[in-house]
Amino acid sequence: MIVEGTVLRGPEFEPIEGRVVYEDGRIEAIEEASTTSDRIVAPAFVNAHTHIGDSIAKEAGRGLTLEELVAPPDGLKHRLLRESDRDEMVAAIRRSVEFMRSGGVTGFLDFREGGADGVSVLREAADGLPVDAFAMGRDELAALEVGDGYGASGAADDDFARERDAAREVGKPFGIHAGENRTDDIVPALDLEPDYLVHMVNASAEHLDRVEKQEVPVVVCPRANLVTNVGLPPIEDLVERTSVALGTDNVMLNSPSMFREMEFAAKFTDLDAPEVLRMATRAGAEIAGIDAGTIEEGREARLLVLDGDSDNLSGVRDPVRAVVRRAGVADVLNVIHPAQHN
Repeated sequence: MIVEGTVLRGPEFEPIEGRVVYEDGRIEAIEEASTTSDRIVAPAFVNAHTHIGDSIAKEAGRGLTLEELVAPPDGLKHRLLRESDRDEMVAAIRRSVEFMRSGGVTGFLDFREGGADGVSVLREAADGLPVDAFAMGRDELAALEVGDGYGASGAADDDFARERDAAREVGKPFGIHAGENRTDDIVPALDLEPDYLVHMVNASAEHLDRVEKQEVPVVVCPRANLVTNVGLPPIEDLVERTSVALGTDNVMLNSPSMFREMEFAAKFTDLDAPEVLRMATRAGAEIAGIDAGTIEEGREARLLVLDGDSDNLSGVRDPVRAVVRRAGVADVLNVIHPAQHN
């Protein structure tokens, strides 16, 4: 299989004119060659943090605080989740997965409420779709057994030592919220030696130094943080110290669009476009444990193909900057996932 156009090649997303050759779900070659194609070929996205069960409550809770919206066990989202019919939940989640797919996502990590049953809901919702749904189970150890990892709510809610030990024992990742709207849960979270942290909005210099020392990746969700009025994460400081990935967080509050998340992150920081694109691709892929996120020979063929001659993208001088700051779902021509070709 071949796709031609301007290819964003390698870890630096170097734009070259040419083609990507892929076979059996793997990139076989990246060839520089003259082409008449206006397409832009980029790595597909990995959404590194979602709460996709919230798809049953989009734009609910106007005017509520973060605690009133999402704090377990009685925040609005948790009450709505308990009240939701399983079929309704599956259908709503599937629509969100399909939306992410249409926007260039081939994998996402979901903090999955509802224990083992919540994991099965996600499995059912994503069944047959060419998107990898990584279920970070929570609420009970059984969710870790059937899921892809454990996603802890935060060290202020519990100590999670048992869950951390269990995840380590079975070789699955352990992620935890930290520093979203407080500071006192950051050190206890770091003490657990997590595989990754989520948010870190209120991290101090000392916290950031420890993140660097422990080499803990961080997932940031700036649009959600802005909506819940907890501030904005220190993305530039984090990038100086560790690997930083992008997530869209609660579907209740935000569309799960990586295009919107990248644009927002790019425009409120001084990070260059390749760094932001790396946050939306390679950094998330590393947390998920998939061999993707850059267009290189031997890696999985997870590719996003954009129409460089769309009304939105025609005349673009910098294709990397265009993908990060300008492109959207309407510009997507194709999203390639390895499972489509195996």
